[in-house]
Amino acid sequence: MLKLSLIAAAVAFVAMGCTFEPKYDRPAAPVTQTFPEGGVYATQPTAEGAADKSRSASGQTAPDIGWRDFFADARLQRIVELALKNNRDLRVSMLNVDAARAQYQITRAGLFPTLDAVGSQSKQRTPRNLSFFDQTISNTYSVGVNASWEIDFFGRIRSLKDQALAQYFSLAETRKAAEISLVSSVADQYLTMLAYDDLLTVTQNTLKTAQESYRITKLQFDNGTGSELDLRQAEGVVQQAQANLQSQARLRAQAENGLVLLVGEPLPDDLPGGMPLDAQDLLADIPAGLPSDLLTRRPDIAAAEQSLLAANANIGAARAAFFPRISLTGSFGTLSPTLGGLFKPGSAAWSFAPQISVPIFEGGTNVANLDLANVQKRIEIANYEKAIQTAFREVADGLAARGTYDEQIRSLQRFVSSQSRRLELSDLRYRNGVDSYLAVLTAQTSLYDAQQTLISARLNRLTNLVDLYQYLGGGWIEHSGDAPRPADTPTDFGSATPPKAASDAAS
Repeated sequence: MLKLSLIAAAVAFVAMGCTFEPKYDRPAAPVTQTFPEGGVYATQPTAEGAADKSRSASGQTAPDIGWRDFFADARLQRIVELALKNNRDLRVSMLNVDAARAQYQITRAGLFPTLDAVGSQSKQRTPRNLSFFDQTISNTYSVGVNASWEIDFFGRIRSLKDQALAQYFSLAETRKAAEISLVSSVADQYLTMLAYDDLLTVTQNTLKTAQESYRITKLQFDNGTGSELDLRQAEGVVQQAQANLQSQARLRAQAENGLVLLVGEPLPDDLPGGMPLDAQDLLADIPAGLPSDLLTRRPDIAAAEQSLLAANANIGAARAAFFPRISLTGSFGTLSPTLGGLFKPGSAAWSFAPQISVPIFEGGTNVANLDLANVQKRIEIANYEKAIQTAFREVADGLAARGTYDEQIRSLQRFVSSQSRRLELSDLRYRNGVDSYLAVLTAQTSLYDAQQTLISARLNRLTNLVDLYQYLGGGWIEHSGDAPRPADTPTDFGSATPPKAASDAAS
């Protein structure tokens, strides 16, 4: 019993071994401790200022808000659900996680002994003048078990295992980032399609007004009370509106094609009714928090850190290559010159062959591999810092936009009203002979441009809120209050197969 305990303790000590991986210290975030304040950042929406308290974030952070609660449009919610099921890029991302999981399991298997059951027969002919008793043909049958084990004294395999695990976690976080980005991209494309619907409506109304104006101007010209200049100007407005109508119809169709590509299948006919662009009620008062919060909220930053951990572990493997490799191989079984004698007494056979390999001259390979591993770590440090800086810039840009769009839209709404009144007065003056048709044309063009600018500003405000929701780490859970899924969980609503979690793969 004591011998078994000693053997078990020795095996455990060997399995633990040592490692030459450098101690990992998370690099300091290369950004300021707070997001910019004052100026364009000063006017941020709050829960107290929300027009509809039921549509307030109520102080919840973006990762705690489900995308069904962030979007109020039932049609958009259904489209996002379809995209999460069918998008091919997301499917490839998940398969990459599965491949990384398998690669990790392959690498981890190197820590354990291998056992193989083998059976063989060999037949050999020896020249008669070299044989004994004229036995020129000899047979050997064997059945047994072969075992081999590389003892990881210096942590080479352990470091490779840590590297594979970190790469697996990195791809899992990348897959999570891809899903969050998909939710944002689908919403942006859907809102763009709604904006083109509004532009088509404005252009169609402008075209109707222009056609009526052209009809009246032509009638005046035919009766000799109007000039050809006025007629050609009115005709030009009609032609321009018709050209814009075709352009916007084309762009609207292409926007829908882009949405279909994101969804991964044609949009079904039974989609619920949607909201127009100016009625989209997104949560606008999500708190930004601190830049340091992004380290835990943003999966792209987590993926960059896991890549850094993988590079750190690779240094340990490169260092261990300078030290001896010790492997044990052995076999146990039976040997017999006849098949029937394999299991007779006295046929047992075994072999034990420990081996040690010490690097003496590798032509600089080990040194170069270590240099490469160190350089790769510095590269991953820079990538990690760049991911943080990019995240900081994206959130800061989103906050700057969120603090200015509301007032811009209110100003544009007032501007549209003023241009609409201007058109009415210009048309009245023209009909009374006080002013030329050029004033009407100018007012009509200004109103049309103002209406398009207002639609563009509304679209930009909404897409900014969607993107800011993504930049702050939102879009991973479906409903507020849901428990966050592991990063490697497949998205398959209604699937009966329970997904494998990252913790399962690591165990």
